[in-house]
Amino acid sequence: MRISPFATLGALGLALCLGAVPLTAVAQDQDFQPVQRQSLDRIVAVVNQQAIMHSQLEERMEQARSQLAAQGQGLPTDAMLREHVLEQVILEEIQLQMAANAGLSVDDTALNRQMREIAESNNMTLDQFADALEADGLTMAAVREEIRREMLLRELHQRQIGGRVNVSTREVERFIEQQGGNVSHEQARQMVFQRKANEALDAWLQEIRAEAFVDNRLASGR
Repeated sequence: MRISPFATLGALGLALCLGAVPLTAVAQDQDFQPVQRQSLDRIVAVVNQQAIMHSQLEERMEQARSQLAAQGQGLPTDAMLREHVLEQVILEEIQLQMAANAGLSVDDTALNRQMREIAESNNMTLDQFADALEADGLTMAAVREEIRREMLLRELHQRQIGGRVNVSTREVERFIEQQGGNVSHEQARQMVFQRKANEALDAWLQEIRAEAFVDNRLASGR
């Protein structure tokens, strides 16, 4: 059974990968000259002196493929997916650095509560949720860390964007008119707020992306 814990948190863009896969060394047969080969990792981007590795990107691409398949969506080409996912990883890294600099954190109590809510939203206990994740090739520990990061980003967004968004009575009334009066005042206010918050978030992400030092080595062909 495929589940999507990330939808609960409203993650931006494609879901990012969970967990890590260690590099492996492959030894040559002893009958030949003893040469040891190892899968070498490499840097694909640098964000404010923090390196993003090829292994990280590949892991996140695999998770993106799984999420798209679970949603019944067609897969783009590897080149298009790699470009999109790397940009998402870069944006995430910029935001995580900002959160760290601001002293933001997510404690285990809040994280445990969020995990229970995600399990319940899928009509599962935590044990059933863990089993379902394992069936999808994931682990509870890896998902916990991904959810922790998503919660951290959400807190950062609330700090950065919350104060920028105001909804006037006239905007609400205009929205109700556009909907033919088929929504309540509170529903209209929430919908207008969400639209404006999304617009403000997009603008802020473009702003911090432009201000950060980013060396995208894939884009430059290195």
